Amino acid sequence: MPRKARVYGNTGIYHVIMRGNERKLIFHDDEDRERFLMIMEQKKKFKEFKLYAYCLMDNHIHLLIKEEEDNISRIMKRINTSYATYYNKKYERIGHVFQDRYKSEAVEDDTYLLEVLRYIHNNPVKANIVNMPLKYPWSSFNIYCGKGVDQYNLMEVDEVLGIYSEDRVKAIDLMIDFTSMQDSKNFLDIIEDDEGKKAEEKKIHEIIEVFLKKEDKAYEEVKNNKHLRNELIKEFKQRTNSSIRTIARVSGIDRNSVQKI
Repeated sequence: MPRKARVYGNTGIYHVIMRGNERKLIFHDDEDRERFLMIMEQKKKFKEFKLYAYCLMDNHIHLLIKEEEDNISRIMKRINTSYATYYNKKYERIGHVFQDRYKSEAVEDDTYLLEVLRYIHNNPVKANIVNMPLKYPWSSFNIYCGKGVDQYNLMEVDEVLGIYSEDRVKAIDLMIDFTSMQDSKNFLDIIEDDEGKKAEEKKIHEIIEVFLKKEDKAYEEVKNNKHLRNELIKEFKQRTNSSIRTIARVSGIDRNSVQKI
């Protein structure tokens, strides 16, 4: 089946999603996330784009980005190539890091821009990682709120806040209120098919079953024993492509414990 033609917009602003190849993790630790932001900083220095929002999840990335000196396809190719080079060297691997084709949708007006911004910042909440955007350190929400530092000089915060109000303090309050509102619209997202989810869950349960037989332990004993729990987490990560969130949800092991291994 031929690929669906990519839709290009008049404003040059796009909501972009990049996903890990075969649903694998893009980020294993904070060093990986920091390197991705550094790469964005390097590319932005050449005025290739403006960045209005980002959210780095375990196995996918959301960006709200505007073309400047280059077009979106070349921008994303350069970012992807640089990060893949770093990732493959660090983890001593070869091959694709990202799914071969990024997903994008054009953002044609200010109203939709603010709605997409809200959607991106609420992604960790939707994924049940945190209960509010402010608690997630790897999105641009804290920078907008003045609670985080834009250490890589990535964001065009004033341009977006100016849509709300010329008064910066008022604009931040309006943005926070708007972010907390419910929205039933369908936005560009990573869609996991039911069969894929079931297969992931089945694999995790199979790994648990084999591990318990090998150790001759009850599952609660394993979860309460740090050494055994860490060994089991290693099994999940080595033998599945599941995200940290999925491993934590299906196994019942604390997400922080899964992320540390």
